[in-house]
Amino acid sequence: MSEIKSPLPREVADAYVDDLVALDPITGTFLGVKESSSRLPDLSPAGEEAQAELSRTTLLRLAEAERLPGADSDIERRCARLLRERLTAGLAVHEAEEGLRAVSNLSSPAHAVRQVFTVTPAQSEEDWAAIAERLRAVPAALAGYRESLALGLEKKLYGGPRATATFVQQLGQWADADGAGHGWFEQYAAAGPGALRSELDAAARSAGEAVVALRDWVRDVYAPAVEGAPDVVGRERYGRWVRYFNGTDLDLDEAYAYGWSEYHRLLGEMRTEAEKILPGAETPWVALAHLDRHGTHIEGVDEVQRWLQSLMDEAIEKLDGTHFDLAERVRRVESRIAPPGSAAAPYYTPPSDDFTRPGCTWLPTMGQTRFPVYDLVSTWYHEGVPGHHLQLAQWKHVAADLSRYQAGVGMVSANAEGWALYAERLMDELGFLTDPERRLGYLDAQMMRAARVIIDIGMHLELTIPGDSPFHPGERWTPALAQEFFASHSSRPADFVESELTRYLSMPGQAIGYKLGERAWLLGREKARERKGDAFDLKTWHMAALSQGSLGLDDLVDELAGL
Repeated sequence: MSEIKSPLPREVADAYVDDLVALDPITGTFLGVKESSSRLPDLSPAGEEAQAELSRTTLLRLAEAERLPGADSDIERRCARLLRERLTAGLAVHEAEEGLRAVSNLSSPAHAVRQVFTVTPAQSEEDWAAIAERLRAVPAALAGYRESLALGLEKKLYGGPRATATFVQQLGQWADADGAGHGWFEQYAAAGPGALRSELDAAARSAGEAVVALRDWVRDVYAPAVEGAPDVVGRERYGRWVRYFNGTDLDLDEAYAYGWSEYHRLLGEMRTEAEKILPGAETPWVALAHLDRHGTHIEGVDEVQRWLQSLMDEAIEKLDGTHFDLAERVRRVESRIAPPGSAAAPYYTPPSDDFTRPGCTWLPTMGQTRFPVYDLVSTWYHEGVPGHHLQLAQWKHVAADLSRYQAGVGMVSANAEGWALYAERLMDELGFLTDPERRLGYLDAQMMRAARVIIDIGMHLELTIPGDSPFHPGERWTPALAQEFFASHSSRPADFVESELTRYLSMPGQAIGYKLGERAWLLGREKARERKGDAFDLKTWHMAALSQGSLGLDDLVDELAGL
């Protein structure tokens, strides 16, 4: 009789992924699991508890695995640390019953239900048959989500009023995507094959009716119940979310001070670049407003999609072989236009595990047809190449040497967003942003990330604005002041500013990870350079850094320094 081999941490992690996909087919679809295409998760309190119980069971299995010979190797140790940290952080959020007030303009369970259709395979009649089944599952999924919110009301666990109001508006857009009574799901299903036309139309109508029902309940029942509840979360809840999004327990007062120091540094650089564009401009944002009217633009939605694709293609050609070594399948990335009813910020979706679905960048047009170049270049270095795409696609490429968990499910937001912001800075360091328009746009984007640290921490903890600030010194942060500060220190239009502040209020602790993650990546690189001296090679370091999988900020600097 053969001996049964006990699993090591990476095997425990991958078993967890398999079990999670069974409970959460949205995750399965993003991973490229074909069997997930026809299903949606249980978004009710019972469904949330089932996922939490899987986390608890996995942590027990992990403790056993770590006692085995071989579990102390670097690759097993790194995976074990990530798995424990991620599951523990997730359980802390669950046990605080945050899922019972998950209302957002970007990341609610309802948003996940809609977004998964944009990455569901849709090439064959078989694919569309699975989509029809998934469409029929939308009413039950949204009903489960409503059940969670209703239980939150019973327990007086309220989502923020501002996020709720925005969510109602978004659901209205999804229900009537073109202003003529055609919902988003109906428009989506219209691309399906004629042989399944009646089935798809019926399923899409059912999904659309479920969106309308959810919209009406949130508007008529939930919104009045949460009216007057605070939009900010306070220090205790904020600390819990910081751990979840960043993989660390931060010194929040130090991080707040760091945000201000970056603000002052960047403001000086912005003034220098603004003088090149509009001499005598009162502020850098006056110069950026000048670029909105008179700077380089791309005209047309189709044209901007093609231009963004060419920008990423150019970056790949110039960086591959010089600062990165890219596998052929990692070189493929697609530019797409985000569906209507999205939040205002661009985003990225990674490739499937087998790369049959490519990594994609998504541009929300917000009804615009004219796009200033200064606002796009560094953003696409962030979302696409060498930002999110190179990191997340490389994780998929080396998943066999890591684990499926490290390559996808266990992603720490601050690690990925920190790399993407580092990627913007890298392109500046490498000379890709010498044009004053593009460089001022890059600095404006950096300033936005510094402002996020200031206002996200400041308003949720209701901190005092420093006395040396040019903006309301000595006053205590409120969401209204945060919006005023953001608007006066950003080139973004009013609807973007509105969307961003709602995002920060409904995803506390996430927005700070960009700048604090970048700081960790830069510190890790500097320590590695100091350790290796003249032997340090940036390309080698980049590829080793991108091939180690996800890490929380607690571990990131140490691991990067040792590469």
